[in-house]
Amino acid sequence: MEIALLAILISMAWFWLDSMDKRERAILLGQELASRFNLQLLDETVACSKLWLGRNGRGHVRFLRTYEFDVSANGADRLHCHLILLGNQLLSWDIPPYQQ
Repeated sequence: MEIALLAILISMAWFWLDSMDKRERAILLGQELASRFNLQLLDETVACSKLWLGRNGRGHVRFLRTYEFDVSANGADRLHCHLILLGNQLLSWDIPPYQQ
């Protein structure tokens, strides 16, 4: 019983640390995308909205996470965006059209 509880606690700790690492990756990728389009990432808005399992190109199972975040063109407006990570790899992203 103790071994099973210990395994569950270690798995939860690993998942939490992995999630924090992927959030930092999402912030960096969001900053890169925002700067590419001359936008400012509002980094306190980055949050994981969906989590499920997916397979990478080699067939390995990885967590597929959707992160939502906001960007701003002039500081007064907000555009709602998202990006999808499969493991550590950027799978897709969306920044809606905006007027400059």
